[in-house]
Amino acid sequence: MEIARTYRYIAQELSLEMEPVDPKKYVPRFCSELEVSEEVQAKATEIIETTAEKGLLSGKSPTGYAGAAIYASSLLCNEKRTQKAVADVAHVTEVTIRNRYQEQINAMGLQN
Repeated sequence: MEIARTYRYIAQELSLEMEPVDPKKYVPRFCSELEVSEEVQAKATEIIETTAEKGLLSGKSPTGYAGAAIYASSLLCNEKRTQKAVADVAHVTEVTIRNRYQEQINAMGLQN
């Protein structure tokens, strides 16, 4: 965290534009670590794209957002992974996974 804080400080001092990180960039690695299919990976990417278009991503951790999409996708594709397993891979809490998951499925009009 110290490195990230220092990076942000230097970027601010140099007036560098910092683009937000796209959660889709985390999906392949997280899916690989969770040993899920490409179907789960594709569905997670679709969930991120659909819900981000609805403004859900703003101000959210990209790793937590990606993790929740993978969790939702694993359920939809019958390759369930636990919230804990996904949270561990994404380096976020289970509460983060649960909250982002709930927001995402609500935004997509799905039932949990």
